[in-house]
Amino acid sequence: MRLKGKTALITGASRNIGRETALTFAREGADLALSSLQSPQELEEVAAECRELGVKTFTATADIADGDQCRRLVSDSLEALGKLDVLVSNAAIRPHHPLLTVSDEDWHRVFAINLHSTFYLAKAVLPGMMERETGSIIGIGGMAAITGRPDTSTVTAAKTGLWGFIRAVAAEFAQYNIRANMVNPGTIDTSRRNPEWFATEARRPTGGDEQLRRIPLGRQGTIFDIANACLFLASDESSYITGDQLNVVGGRYMVAAPTD
Repeated sequence: MRLKGKTALITGASRNIGRETALTFAREGADLALSSLQSPQELEEVAAECRELGVKTFTATADIADGDQCRRLVSDSLEALGKLDVLVSNAAIRPHHPLLTVSDEDWHRVFAINLHSTFYLAKAVLPGMMERETGSIIGIGGMAAITGRPDTSTVTAAKTGLWGFIRAVAAEFAQYNIRANMVNPGTIDTSRRNPEWFATEARRPTGGDEQLRRIPLGRQGTIFDIANACLFLASDESSYITGDQLNVVGGRYMVAAPTD
């Protein structure tokens, strides 16, 4: 098992990428601390599946936009599991709205969830990692961290900031054998429960022919693709990789425009 003996904290673990990452880590032997804000029942269902795989699993409801709740999440996870070797900062929101319609409140909320939360969580887990001289911090970015696109000013700015933060952590804590990297998902087969975030994309359904033409590999990515990327960065197989990105986008970042 590639994560036997390791313990991981995964945010946004109740569904989609977070859920599959939790199950993938559990299959590889990691004990888990899982958090969600709006889906406690689904979170407990994920935890039950992880426990059936034979790993210790702690769950907590937390608003990761709030620093105090992030610090409490980490301290409660440490009390329940004893240590944290891996942080997967996955929880995020992705509203797509024209810049001139974005309110100050919208801007700050996206930054709080998509960027500030990783600062809060990393700062809380790092002391224990430093003491043991081992650790892996994984931020979940996206195409917004690679290229700009219309109607994504808040998400693009926050995820680009996350990439800068990941690199800074990697540089500062490499001396303690702590690594920090980012996974950038492309077009992934996730469920969208907030259709109001994607009003301008309603004409271009996910997985449509127009969208697939933009992807050299010719298919959508899956939650398994992203979970496996996180598994690699959490495991000792990536022990010489830090301050880097895995662009799990099917090659899409290479393509400037759709091809005929």
